[in-house]
Amino acid sequence: MNDLKNWYMSKTVWGGVVAILASCGNLLGLDIAPEDQSGLVDGLTALAAAAGGLVAIWGRISARTRLR
Repeated sequence: MNDLKNWYMSKTVWGGVVAILASCGNLLGLDIAPEDQSGLVDGLTALAAAAGGLVAIWGRISARTRLR
């Protein structure tokens, strides 16, 4: 049962972030429809996955220990 993933790959976390941002935006007079919120969650999840890949590649390039 090793079904672990990074926090930034969780749609629940990004859904919470979008909900908080939408609430703050609403306080500032910005209205974000629920359909748009869903799209934002998908987009943020994809961006997080891409960022994770870039960090992994950068980590391998900058590592001091060589691979066999």
